[in-house]
Amino acid sequence: MTYQYHRPFRYLEFLFLLLCLILLSNAYGQTAPSANEISNYIGLHRAAHEGDTEAAAELIKNGADLEARDGSGRTPLLVAGFASQEPIVELLAEAGADMNAKEDRAYDIVTIAAVANDIEMLNLALKKGASAGNITSPYDGTALIAAAHLGHHEVVDSLIKANAPLDHINNIDWTAVIEAVILGDGGPNHIKTLELLLKAGADKEIADGQGVTALEHARSRGYQEMIELLAD
Repeated sequence: MTYQYHRPFRYLEFLFLLLCLILLSNAYGQTAPSANEISNYIGLHRAAHEGDTEAAAELIKNGADLEARDGSGRTPLLVAGFASQEPIVELLAEAGADMNAKEDRAYDIVTIAAVANDIEMLNLALKKGASAGNITSPYDGTALIAAAHLGHHEVVDSLIKANAPLDHINNIDWTAVIEAVILGDGGPNHIKTLELLLKAGADKEIADGQGVTALEHARSRGYQEMIELLAD
């Protein structure tokens, strides 16, 4: 007999979930440099955005501040991350730039790459010393949670291999497993994401702040393949 999940969310639980969804709708869409900010960039920030390795190398040789911040707290490294300028990231890393720097909203290059599904940038950043375990975003999450939310399974795979914390709980009381279900669409990308997390040993029994497990969330949404993975 197939178990069907019928327990309705209580009203307060529903409101809590709705609030979380509203907050998280912008949580992982970090703010890339605006056109106005870019027009005002000088020095390393401009070279980083434009991917001008020759100018960047000259600036570094002449003692440019590798950790200079723009108006939103972005270092040249983070600007290069947003612009997907891998050669600049490599140059900055070799010059000693902080690979774990965070901008004003607490996003690092790993989470920026994870959200963008930029696997090349992610792997380069990890290779050059960025950590897969940083606590990032205003929600005290991780790059793994962000990638799970979005169903970026290649990113999830790379982060798992880089020893990202599998069971970190953000300040909305969600893990990567829960986000793959509750913010996913039940489609192939989120199914693969969940499969990778569970295969790596992520704890599927951790419930959210309302005491609801990932399996219960999957049942309430009718995500049959996720149900089978979580019930196994």
